[in-house]
Amino acid sequence: MMRDGKYAAWFRTPRAQGTGIVHLADGRISGSDSFFTYGGSYQFNDDRRFTAVLTTRRYAEGPPTVFGLDEVEVELSGVCSGAMATCSGTARQAPDVTFEVTLIYSQEDAPATDAKCAVVKFNADKLSKGLEKGPDSRSRSRHPFAPGKTPVS
Repeated sequence: MMRDGKYAAWFRTPRAQGTGIVHLADGRISGSDSFFTYGGSYQFNDDRRFTAVLTTRRYAEGPPTVFGLDEVEVELSGVCSGAMATCSGTARQAPDVTFEVTLIYSQEDAPATDAKCAVVKFNADKLSKGLEKGPDSRSRSRHPFAPGKTPVS
């Protein structure tokens, strides 16, 4: 059974593909990509198999959905295993176009550590004065072999 939370979604049809983020919680689906919002519901038939109904709604100018239409209602069925789920289905508005989705569970962000870091101040004046003097022994390239010796194979 899939756990509630945020999922990365990769979806595709023979026409196009795309990505988005969906959130699953208590049988409800919500999410979006750069141009559309998604909403709907899902239910489990057993521990692994599920069905879902998803609708899309445009919120920003851009290309059409992977179906070629802005607003569709998709009926899906799929299976989940661990942190991934795959499903497929069709939209009522484009019944000849097969829609496939892969969902990948997104771990919650790890809490920030309380590590202390050294802060180094960059002093451009000091750096430019050092460059005016010319390179020193630390910046000269050195020959990898001592004079008069040949490398051993």
